[in-house]
Amino acid sequence: MSKESKPKVKIKLERDMIFKYDLGNIKPINSYIDETNKKESDMLGPNAAYLLAMAVLGCLNGSFIFCLKKRDFTIEDLEAEAVVSISRNDKGFLRVRKIDVNIKPKINTPDMRKRADQCKKMFEQYCTITASIREGIDVEVNLDY
Repeated sequence: MSKESKPKVKIKLERDMIFKYDLGNIKPINSYIDETNKKESDMLGPNAAYLLAMAVLGCLNGSFIFCLKKRDFTIEDLEAEAVVSISRNDKGFLRVRKIDVNIKPKINTPDMRKRADQCKKMFEQYCTITASIREGIDVEVNLDY
């Protein structure tokens, strides 16, 4: 991969806190992680960048819905997408530079908007994945052979 790439993943609320994910042109038949750098439509499954984006989406949406439930409100329709910006660093290694998230809950009434506005101020703090990424995650690697 010589130029910047921006994979996009999406999720849609199916029911309760169960989300259906969409990996774009990647249509996994089984659960594989595919790091082959093939064309998306030829991949057997998502690569790590897609999984990271999906983890952020799942966690943020779960936190948002949980917050609404705490305010005695259930949302029936929500879609979200994340675009992952990947490019080479100064040393030439590929790195995730940014994840842009867009959450689109179906908000129809002033009461719904009021409750969503209350959650908007705080739900991100409850998302374990997003908060961890923002703070940085220590990774200890042991190569055992």
